[in-house]
Amino acid sequence: MNKQEVELLGEEVEMLMQERSMLLNVAGAAAVLISHANAQNLPHEVVEAAEKLSEALNALREETLKDALDAVHGEVE
Repeated sequence: MNKQEVELLGEEVEMLMQERSMLLNVAGAAAVLISHANAQNLPHEVVEAAEKLSEALNALREETLKDALDAVHGEVE
């Protein structure tokens, strides 16, 4: 692998790490929102969307969800 390929690979890894950070913020904020939602006070369509979001969050590995919650800890409270 030449120097230019190594630099390009490094840039790609950095971009992916930034993307992961942003996605963790989104997932964390979504988890906080779902944890504070009260289904009794929401329209049926919103409850259905929240259930789908909840299922997606529950499908995350526990470590990833913890990272997501840590990413937004203090920002949402």
